[in-house]
Amino acid sequence: MSLSIMQAALLMACTDQRPHAPVSSDTPLPQRLAAADPTNGARLFRQCAACHSLGVGTGDRDGPNLWAVLGAAVATNSPRFAYTAALKRAGGRWTCERMDAWLADPGRFAPGSAMAFPGLSDGADRADVIALLAQSGGTITDASCRALAVGPDARTGM
Repeated sequence: MSLSIMQAALLMACTDQRPHAPVSSDTPLPQRLAAADPTNGARLFRQCAACHSLGVGTGDRDGPNLWAVLGAAVATNSPRFAYTAALKRAGGRWTCERMDAWLADPGRFAPGSAMAFPGLSDGADRADVIALLAQSGGTITDASCRALAVGPDARTGM
């Protein structure tokens, strides 16, 4: 039986322990993604949910809806959201590598962005959030996300 992302997040809410073997924060992104846990990403996303929604068709909040953000062009994912000029200047697409840099330090990725969040310093936590985003729609074709392409069942045998 498969749990929904919301059910998994509720189950994780009572613990701060990592649900998988620890991966060093400075481990290269492909290895962090291969060990990533989207269930832990859902627990971590609670910080993001203060400003962002993640459901299909749900509205923007203080930040844009993030459904299908991976693979989308930067600053275009939600047509109703007023993205800053700083984020628009960043250009390109949301690859796993770029999302990792954004989640690490939004102010460094796009100086002048309105994103007040200081970032996630733990690289394994960033990979877990990216794994959650990968399960939340979008088209992931870039090489930086290749480790996620096998899906969580193939990585864990569940």
